[in-house]
Amino acid sequence: MESYLRIAFSSVAVYIFIIVSIRILGKKELAQLSVIDLVFILLISNSVQNAMVGPDTSLTGGLAAATSLFLINYLFKYLLFKFPKLGIIVQGHSLMLIYKGKVIEENARKAQITINEIEEAVREHGVISVKDVDIAVLEIDGNISIISNDYQHRTSKRRKGKSKRTQSSS
Repeated sequence: MESYLRIAFSSVAVYIFIIVSIRILGKKELAQLSVIDLVFILLISNSVQNAMVGPDTSLTGGLAAATSLFLINYLFKYLLFKFPKLGIIVQGHSLMLIYKGKVIEENARKAQITINEIEEAVREHGVISVKDVDIAVLEIDGNISIISNDYQHRTSKRRKGKSKRTQSSS
């Protein structure tokens, strides 16, 4: 029983360490994984496995580690929901990267996101150029949200087309 409590304690300690490390190193790691980031995450998971279960590589040792991770994750999400200020401390807040077609370079530097990465995110959202973006925001989960005039124009054109077809079919 004592060895399972040690596994649970070690697993919780590793969980908290990884959350703090990701928070310190930046949120872009979460949503924009490069090959280097993926390899890093795989190696981290492999390196902390022994710290969690130690010499106990049995099924019950693995289940004790997994159970403690599920429980601490549930508790952590509950606390983030219950105490929004804790969420800001742990997850940070969103950060505007583009406003009315201009990159906010200071915020890009804070987020450690290059102009090339911002341009890539813009294109992934179907917008041709940064100049066409009204607002781009680095969300707390690491995704970049894009709102653009170009998108609004396309959407309004589609709506007008649908309303014309609806009127002509009546």
